[in-house]
Amino acid sequence: MTFNEGLQIDQDRVSSGGGPGMGGGIALGGGALGIIALIATLLLGGDPGSILGQFTGADSQQQGTAQTPDHCKTGADANKYVDCRVVLTVQSLDAVWGTELPKQTRTAYVEPKVRLFSGVINTGCGRASSAVGPFYCPADQTAYFDVSFFQELKDRFGSTGGPLAQEYVVAHEFGHHIQNLLGDLNRAQRDPQGPESGAVRTELQADCYAGVWAYWADKLPAPGSNTPFLEKLTRDNIRDALSAASAVGDDHIQKSSGARVNPEAWTHGSSEQRQKWFLAGYQTGQVSSCDTYSARDLDNPPTLKL
Repeated sequence: MTFNEGLQIDQDRVSSGGGPGMGGGIALGGGALGIIALIATLLLGGDPGSILGQFTGADSQQQGTAQTPDHCKTGADANKYVDCRVVLTVQSLDAVWGTELPKQTRTAYVEPKVRLFSGVINTGCGRASSAVGPFYCPADQTAYFDVSFFQELKDRFGSTGGPLAQEYVVAHEFGHHIQNLLGDLNRAQRDPQGPESGAVRTELQADCYAGVWAYWADKLPAPGSNTPFLEKLTRDNIRDALSAASAVGDDHIQKSSGARVNPEAWTHGSSEQRQKWFLAGYQTGQVSSCDTYSARDLDNPPTLKL
C-alpha cells in the first residue's frame, strides 16, 4: 500500500472516455509502444511524421471508453484498483503543485484536465490510440491515460509494476503540464531528437518534476486533512518508480525492439538518465534542481547525491 486508506477520492476530478474535437499540437510523453514505432521508423530511414499520423490521425471508427470510476471512493480503493490509483495520484499532484509551484516559482498552478480512455480518443492534439501510451496534450491542457499501459510496462518492458511505478507515470505527464505553465514545453519541438536534444531535456525534466512530487507527497497533508496522501515512502517504493523510469529509457526500448542502441534517435533519454533525474527531484523537492536545459552533463544532474 502507498496511499493512506482513509483519504477521500474526488470522483469529479477525472473524466473517462470522449474528448474534445481534433486540433493541432504535439502530444508529449507517449508511452513505450509509440516510442518503439518511432524508433523503428527512424532506424529504417522513414518519415516519423507518418508514424505519428497513425496515432493522431487514425481513421478508426471506434471511440473507446473506460468505465467511470464510481467504485473509487477512498485511499483503500486507490491501493486496490489501478484506475482509482490514477485518480488519487492526480489529487496528490494537484495538492503538491498547488502549494509548491507558486511558492518556488511565483507561477500560479492551474489544474490540468485528466481523462481515462481505452481504444482511441479525440484530443486537442488529434486522434490518439492506446498504442501511444499515456501522454499530455498542451493544446487542451489534458493528460490522457489508458490504464492497460501499466500492465504493458510490466510485462513487456520489465517494470516492477508496483504502485509508485504507476504513480511515477502519472506524475511524469503532470511534469509536462508544469513545463507548459512555466513556458518551457515548446523547447522539445525546437530540437526533436538526439542525446543532447531539447526533446530529451524536456522528458528528463518531467522525470525530475515527478521526483519533486514524490518528495512532497508523503509530507504535505491532503486538503482538509492532517494526513499526507502517501504513506512514508520506502526504498522499495522508490525502486518501483526507478524501475518504471528505466523501462521507458530510449536505450532499453531500442534493445527490446531488437535494434542497436542509437543515441541519435533518442527522444526521452537513457534509462540511467531518467532514473538519475527522478532522484534529483526526489532528493531535493525543488523545481530548481530540474534545470535540464542548462545541464552540461545529462548523465550527472548537478544536485544529485548518490
